[in-house]
Amino acid sequence: MDVAYWADGWRGWHFYEDPDLEASPDRQAPPRSKRDDGTPPRRPTSPAQAPAAAAAAAAAAAAERAPELVEFEQLQRTLQDLRHIAIMRPTEVNVRRYMALEASVVARASHFADVAQRVAWATPELDPTVQGRPVNAKALEVFEQRQRDDRSSTVDALGRDHVLLFFFRSDCPYCHAFAPTLRAFEERHGLQVVPISLDGGPLPNYPSPRRDNGIASALKVTQVPAVFLAQPFNATITPIGFGVLSESQLLERIATVSTPESQAMLPGAMRRLALP
Repeated sequence: MDVAYWADGWRGWHFYEDPDLEASPDRQAPPRSKRDDGTPPRRPTSPAQAPAAAAAAAAAAAAERAPELVEFEQLQRTLQDLRHIAIMRPTEVNVRRYMALEASVVARASHFADVAQRVAWATPELDPTVQGRPVNAKALEVFEQRQRDDRSSTVDALGRDHVLLFFFRSDCPYCHAFAPTLRAFEERHGLQVVPISLDGGPLPNYPSPRRDNGIASALKVTQVPAVFLAQPFNATITPIGFGVLSESQLLERIATVSTPESQAMLPGAMRRLALP
C-alpha cells in the first residue's frame, strides 16, 4: 500500500497533476558563475534586507555627489522643518531657533551677493551694467543718444521704399492732437505719410486725405488714430501703434518692427494687402 497516498489527504479525491519532466542534459542551463559583464551575480535580496539595501544605495549615491550639494539640501530641509515647527508650536524657543538659522542663511546669501558683485566688477562680460542699459546718469545719456541716432538712421533708410498709413476720422479729437506730431515726424525723417480718412473728412495737417477703400476693414482697424508701416513694392503692412504716440515712440517702434528679428518673432503681425 502506498503510504504517501494516504498521507496526502488534503488534495481531495479529484485532482490531476502532470508528471515531473526529467530535464534532458541538453536543456539544462550551465551554472553561471559570472554575469555578462564579468561581475559575479547578485544574490537575491530578501524583504528584510530591502531597507538596508536602499539605504546603502542612497549612501553610495550621496557619496558620488559634491559635498556642497548634500550640505545645501540638508540646510534647506532643516530650515523648512524648523519653520514648520515654529508655525505649529510658536513658543519662544522654537521661533528663536528658526530665526537664528534663517539669519545664518541670509548672511550666507549676502556674502554670495558680495562675491558675485566683485566678480562682475572684475569681469566686464559678466557685468550687466556694462553689457546692457547703463545705470550711471552720464552713461545713460550717451547710451540713449546713440540709440536715437541708430534708430534715426534706420527710419531714414526706410523712407526710400516705405510709407506710413495713417488712419483717422475727422471728428476724432485724438486724431487732431496726433496729426501735428506725425507731420513733424514725416518732415524730420523723410518717411512719407499716406493719410486715410475713415469718414472722408480732412484734418488741418492733412487736408487732402484718401478715402478708405476697405483696407481699414482688412487690417481690422477699429480704433483711431492708427499707424501702419507699409512696403508698396511687396505690399507688406505692419502695425506700428494705435492712439496718440510721441515722436520718440514712433521712432522706436518703426525701427524695431522693421528688423528681420522682429518680423520672425511676430510673423502674424505682418500682412500682405494691395495698398490704396
